[in-house]
Amino acid sequence: MANSLAAEKNKYGLGVLAWPIFIELFLQFLLGAVDTVMVSHISDEAVAVVGYSNQLFAALTTVFMTVASGAGILIAQKLGSRREGDARTIGIMALTVSAYIGAALSLILYLFPGTIARLLQMPAELLPLAEIYISIVGGGMVLIAIMSALSTVIRNTGNTKGPMYTAVAMNIIHVVMNYGFIYGKLGFPEWGLQGVALSTVISRALAAAVLIIMFIGSFQQRIRLAELRTWSSKLFGEVLKIGWPLGVHMSCWVFTQLIIYSYLAVLGSTELAARTYMNTLESFCFLLGYSIALAVQIQIAHLFGAGKSKEAYATAYRALGIGMVLVMVNALLIYFFGEQLLGLFTKDEEIIALGLSLLGLNLLLQPGKMLNMALNNSLGAIGDTKFSMYTSLFSMWLVAAGLSYVAGIQLGWGLIGIYCCMIADEYIRGLLALWRWRGRKYLRRAELEERRRRSAQAAAASDTLAAQQPSGSSSSTAAAAE
Repeated sequence: MANSLAAEKNKYGLGVLAWPIFIELFLQFLLGAVDTVMVSHISDEAVAVVGYSNQLFAALTTVFMTVASGAGILIAQKLGSRREGDARTIGIMALTVSAYIGAALSLILYLFPGTIARLLQMPAELLPLAEIYISIVGGGMVLIAIMSALSTVIRNTGNTKGPMYTAVAMNIIHVVMNYGFIYGKLGFPEWGLQGVALSTVISRALAAAVLIIMFIGSFQQRIRLAELRTWSSKLFGEVLKIGWPLGVHMSCWVFTQLIIYSYLAVLGSTELAARTYMNTLESFCFLLGYSIALAVQIQIAHLFGAGKSKEAYATAYRALGIGMVLVMVNALLIYFFGEQLLGLFTKDEEIIALGLSLLGLNLLLQPGKMLNMALNNSLGAIGDTKFSMYTSLFSMWLVAAGLSYVAGIQLGWGLIGIYCCMIADEYIRGLLALWRWRGRKYLRRAELEERRRRSAQAAAASDTLAAQQPSGSSSSTAAAAE
């Protein structure tokens, strides 16, 4: 028993959970950059179509991630409280519901790619390529839904290595197939953007198949095909209670980022290029912090489910401290070598000068972003997702999007003004999350329920013991007392 508890503790250790998540995210980012470079060899129009379309797919992903995110948190909680049957049921429902939503989106994107492209205000010259790309990649949206659900479920059982290996293999296959389709190498036909789209769908289909095999054995009792019809309205209600605010939060981020990029387009190509290059450099800091935040969410959800509220409370601060050190070291390295790093992307002195100014502001941004990610994910782990949703609705739209327009466009402060508003948004949401976490509302409620449960168990045990005593024992005891 002691050995199994020790193994479980090691399985849910912060470092054990975080490093595979970081490697998975980092390699996806790196191979995504390689993918963009390869597509650029087709044409600038092809890059624009892929960029536009991926924004659409990212927005649609939030629809089924509502279910997957809520399910992931609940699975870690249920496993922590030793209710593996419930965790298993939630995992099955997350897969089936996500697959249904993904299939519906796939059908729409496959049948109406031209209409959707025009709704996105794509330039007329991009429409022929957009119809091809959206119909093929969008038609495979069901694969993204299945992969997202399975990766989240598997990761929240404590197995973060499985999704990491799968994602790495998928991206390598995708890049190799891209090379074949773009240049007509390795026996592939030279199909350009159509080939890139097929490469995307095929690599995702292979990854989904591997994740399904992994998912079947994720719990002690293997999952059978017939069980995919398993349903529990009570448990699904719990998933939605946690999940729908997370969906709103993710939607706020996606759409406010789209709006901010539209401001940059108004400012001009120099600002847009500087922000794009900065986004690439920032990603190294962001991915480290986000990996820690995702890992601590799994860890706290497991502790919370196990009734270890005090340990869960302290874990958030420990993860925040580790994350702060890591992101700041990275931010400082990027700042000191900023000119050389920016020089890898461009030789335009105006863009480099603007980028260096943003690297200074990045030293302010990263602590706020880490505070925000660590504590909002901690709140999500214990089910307090509505608070994060409300702060997102307020701060992202009013500060990140609204004040960015005022500072960047109306007051003429440009990209620096927009960046300052983005920093303010991160700190506002982070400090509000810190205030909420310190209040321990959900943690105190869980502690009270745990004490009540233990008192009820003790009372039931006492009643059972009394009922098992011989009938004459109480009268004998009373007589002895007299």
